[in-house]
Amino acid sequence: MINKNVYVVIMAGGSGTRLWPFSRNNFPKQFHDILGTGKTLLQQTFERFSQVCPIENVYVVTNQSYHGTVKNQLPQITDEQILLEPQRKNTAPCIAFACYKIAQRNPDANIVVTPSDQMILKEERFIKRVKKALKYTFKEDVLITLGITPTRPDTNYGYIQIEEDEAVYLEKEVKKVKLFAEKPEASLAKAFFESGDFVWNAGIFIWNVKTIQQAFREHLPEIAEVFEEIQGSFYTDKEENALKKAYSQCKNISIDYGVLMKASNIYVIASDVGWSDLGNWSAIYEASPKDDVGNVKSGKQMLYDTSNCIIKTPKDKLVVIEGLEGMVIAEYDNVLLICRKENEQKIRNFVNDAENIGKEFI
Repeated sequence: MINKNVYVVIMAGGSGTRLWPFSRNNFPKQFHDILGTGKTLLQQTFERFSQVCPIENVYVVTNQSYHGTVKNQLPQITDEQILLEPQRKNTAPCIAFACYKIAQRNPDANIVVTPSDQMILKEERFIKRVKKALKYTFKEDVLITLGITPTRPDTNYGYIQIEEDEAVYLEKEVKKVKLFAEKPEASLAKAFFESGDFVWNAGIFIWNVKTIQQAFREHLPEIAEVFEEIQGSFYTDKEENALKKAYSQCKNISIDYGVLMKASNIYVIASDVGWSDLGNWSAIYEASPKDDVGNVKSGKQMLYDTSNCIIKTPKDKLVVIEGLEGMVIAEYDNVLLICRKENEQKIRNFVNDAENIGKEFI
């Protein structure tokens, strides 16, 4: 039975520049069918969490410019369920906006916060983990994050260290967080992986609304103050102007830096759920089926002596490639990218340089 006091907040306002040129400012990756499933990442996320709460309790937080896209891809939800940020200020203001708005409607709400652009292969196991977390947030003043059991030392993800003191266990699988670690260097990622004490930070959080509001008051009091001040404007015609004022006063900060790294009541559930954040071309490559020489292909291509590449090109264009190894070849709209997979961290620089040529290229 689905509990009417459970809400889901889907964060769908990012621009996803690491997947440029496929992910663009006007149409970022969450609105694409990246894996060729017939559904966009946003649609998959929505369907996944519709098993957790009533459809009317799902809120999508996004940028104002994406309202029409969200509405088109999720016709099941109302305009009231699409929360429009007046500007991007990272995840702390985004989460505060959603949680304070939900609190205005239901002060007994328990909230799951999730990105919109992740892959979960083992959905049934994932939903069980989310419901286990909710079981505790209904009765405990805790902030819970789902940690992903790492399968390799990876420098693309943040890490969470699990506290091994039995006395702090709420249950065998719900454990105290010892510390958060930012994306590490290769040697440190290897040490984290081999220790067995660390999980990947998936950016999926569960808490009750009173606990997260108190956490904002303690650790980001300036954000708590501005949203408490405008809370009475939610669900009224004053909301839009009140939000603009609130966001102008919020600093750009993530929920990890602003709250979770400081909180003492933070717990983690380690989860093996076939997860990927699909955050860069290497992640797409790892998550996708490959041909017999290791190529991931989407589009119409003729390949010769080419292996271990990810190639995503338009369906109406024939692309002929000879003699390439370990490359990203991606074309979308008016941009073609050819880059070594091992150098894809330079894509952010490419995007910055492309903006100097023209905003239509980003």
